[in-house]
Amino acid sequence: MTHEERSMKVSDGLLSIKAVFFRPDDPFTWTSGIKSPVYCDNRLTLTAPEVRTTIEEGFVELIKEYYPECEVLMGTSTSGIPHAAIIGHMMNLPMGYVRSGNKEHGRGKRIEGALEKGAKVVVIEDLISTGGSCIEVVEALREAGADVLGIASIFTYNLKKGFDNLKAANAVNHSLTDFDMITKRAAALNYVKEEDIESLIAFRDSLG
Repeated sequence: MTHEERSMKVSDGLLSIKAVFFRPDDPFTWTSGIKSPVYCDNRLTLTAPEVRTTIEEGFVELIKEYYPECEVLMGTSTSGIPHAAIIGHMMNLPMGYVRSGNKEHGRGKRIEGALEKGAKVVVIEDLISTGGSCIEVVEALREAGADVLGIASIFTYNLKKGFDNLKAANAVNHSLTDFDMITKRAAALNYVKEEDIESLIAFRDSLG
């Protein structure tokens, strides 16, 4: 399956389970404070077996294509964890996850799961906007001695700021689908009007 075919299939799946919301008149507020007419809730994929299978199979293809040397999968907390676990089972790879901060009890760990120094790691993320939280995970793994090959994510908003932040952190991301494909498919499948695409893309580009 080509990247475009995979991107289209994942986009159609996300739209079919209403994991992508379009609300131009009442924008959503992201964690970063950005007001957005589009919100992607990939957690809904966990309760939709057919779409979930499409995503996990897509992840396997993506990892084999871009990160063939991968030895360990590390999910971001919390949305990347279930996907890392499923992909790990499918690929017979060890997995773990990285907390948003150090655990406040027990051993005080931030990284859960065995991780040897020099291990070639791929970070599993659900979506990329500005890239900030994912970069923190990459840096935590590097500090622990891991060789982070890159990030694999379900969706990216294709924000210039996100691309710039990842580049500055020397972190590579490959997503199953993106903002441009989602909006294109949303119009084709009548989730939004064709004329809405231009304003949605303009919003994305305005974030810089």
